[in-house]
Formats: sequence, C-alpha cells, structure tokens
Amino acid sequence: MRKNLPITLLSVGHACVDVYQGAVAALVPFFVAERAYSYAAVSGVVLAASVLSSLAQPLFGVLTDRRAVPWLLPVSTLLAGLGIALSGVSDSYAVTLAAVALSGVGVAAYHPESARLARAVAGGSHTAMGWFSLGGNLGFALAPLTVAAVIAVGGLRLTPLLLLPAVAGAALCLPVLRAEQPRPSGTAGPSAAATDDTASFVRLSLAVVCRSVAFVGLGAFVSLYAAERMDGSRAAGTAALFLLYLGGAAGSVLGGALAGRWGRIRVSRWSYLLTAASITGLLLAPGPALYPFVALTSAGLYVPFSLQVTLGQDYLPSRVGTASGITLGMTVSVGGLISPLIGALADHTSLRTALTPLILMPVLAWLLFRTLPEPALPSPSGATESDGPAPSHPS
Repeated sequence: MRKNLPITLLSVGHACVDVYQGAVAALVPFFVAERAYSYAAVSGVVLAASVLSSLAQPLFGVLTDRRAVPWLLPVSTLLAGLGIALSGVSDSYAVTLAAVALSGVGVAAYHPESARLARAVAGGSHTAMGWFSLGGNLGFALAPLTVAAVIAVGGLRLTPLLLLPAVAGAALCLPVLRAEQPRPSGTAGPSAAATDDTASFVRLSLAVVCRSVAFVGLGAFVSLYAAERMDGSRAAGTAALFLLYLGGAAGSVLGGALAGRWGRIRVSRWSYLLTAASITGLLLAPGPALYPFVALTSAGLYVPFSLQVTLGQDYLPSRVGTASGITLGMTVSVGGLISPLIGALADHTSLRTALTPLILMPVLAWLLFRTLPEPALPSPSGATESDGPAPSHPS
C-alpha cells in the first residue's frame, strides 16, 4: 500500500485538475441557457480554454526537462480551479474568456511535471501510468455532475464553489513532493543518453491531434446534441456528457492491461477503428439509442490515452517532460482550436452536420498508427521497457 501511495495521490490530484478541463464543456449548456450564447460563442469559450493551454504546455515541458519544478503542481492546480471559479461571476463575455483561459494555463502547467513525476514513481509501468491517467479521466467524468449540482442551485453566480476541488488537489500533491528525491537543477533525466525517434514522435503527435479534435468536438457539443434529440432535455445532455467522460475511467486502465498482452500500437489501432464506427452510430441513432454509442466512443478514445503518453516518452527518452507536454497536453487540448469551426457550421446547418466530419478523425489516427514502431527503450528505472505483464495497480 505504502509503495503505491504516491501514484494513488497523484491520480486523485490529477482528477482534481482535470475536473476543470471537463467543466468547460459542462458549463456550455448553462451559458446557452442563461446568457443565450450561440454555438459559435460557446465554441469560443472552449477555444479560450484550449489555445493558451496548447501553446503553453510544450514550454512547461521543456522547463521540466531542464530542472525539477515540483512547486508547479499545487500552484497550477489552484490556477486551474480559480479560472473556472471566476467564469460565471461576470456577464461580460470577455471576462468569461479570460477566466477560462486562466484555467487553461493552470492545466498546461500541471500536466508535464505531473506526468514526469508519475513516470518516476511508477518505475515506467504502463499499468501504473494507466492508473494515473484514470484519475484525470474520472475528473473529466465528474465535471458534468459537479457543475450541474452547483449551477442548478443558484445559477452561474455560484461558480466560485467550484474552486474546492483545486484546494483538495493542491493539498494531496504535497506529500508526494516531499517524498520525491530532488533532481539537480540543469540535469537531464536518467534516459538522457538514449536515442530519440523524432520522426515517430511527430507521427504519434499528429495521431493524438486527430483524437483531440474528435474528443474536444464531441465534448463541446454532445450535451447540446443529446438534448436536441430528446426534446430539449438538459438532463439528457448532462447524461450524455457524463457518459462520454465516464467511459474513460475504464478505458485508460483497460488500455494498460490490453497493451501488456498485445502491445500499445496494436491496441491503439483497433481502438481508433472502434471509435470511427461508434461516432457514426452516435450521430445516426434515434433518441436514447445514442447512449450506447456515446459509451463505445468514450472507450475507443480513452483506451489509447495513457498508451500514447508512454509511447511519446519512449520515442523521446531524453526529453520526457517535452514529450509529456505534447502528448498529454498540447495535442489533447489543440482540438479546442477546431471547436469554433464546428460551432459556426452548426449555426448555419445543424449540429449533426457539423459533427459528422469528426468520424474521419479516428480513421486518420488509425492510419498514422499503422506507420509507428513499438519502441523498446530504457525506462526511468533503468530497466528495459517492454510490453510484458505490468505490476498490479495501486491499492
């Protein structure tokens, strides 16, 4: 238990941060209802949360490669929460954009350092990294319920209450930071002498960008789409978004287990094919029949999630922080840059028409994964990374 305590605490802290990534999409229906935002306007909110995060995460990744910056974990957690807490206090659209952008910066600062630290305490285990990713996925899943519970009581003016998970997350990471052995400033990690496979890393990043476009696009609009298909029911929309995020809880852990048997590349390829089919079903299914396809889409998008993080770290073993900042951060949030195009198309046509191109994204990711090799590089613990059975999950 004590051996697994650091990864457990990091996983729960990850949930406390990623609840704010999920909160942006969860707030969209309330912005539409209380402030009469158009599809284009709410997609601008999603863009504001994504653009600074997309630009900043690689920079924070480079920083963590140069020196350990553990203080970023509590500070970035609080920033992520503060931005969402302020997002509902003003009717000004500009203030709302600035608030969610602040939250995006907090998210950007958190992920590279947390992924580096999680990889270190996990000893390179795919399964342990899957449990770390599970925390973030649970945070996403809880966001719609958390936001709905708070906003339903008193409207958007109660968003300051959403700061509470950040306070808890900042406190949880402190024991892990005190236990970590400090790394001398300016030194590279233990894999610095390993050879980087930059070409494979670029192809992997493009595949994760495709995943990001599908995931963020659905996250921004699936609640509105489900409500539209079921007579404007806000509860139906919240349920669809919750299901989209909840499937990741099983998907991320399942991905680590499947990769131990069949390898990360093969598992990711099949997951993306499943996702293309399930998004098609989601858009064609009538009424409540869309929910099983939402669940399948969630699983298909999340099974490769933690596998892509470790693949990126193995393709760039001398720059683990940079790899984490891109695979876990920038390429995840960059999908928000496409959201305004989806929103504008939806305003001029329909949500179904605007979401249909998302079917192509997992197909492109599948094609890119067909070009990738399975790396076998040293892990941070000094052992050879392999796809054999991984240690049991934290308890």
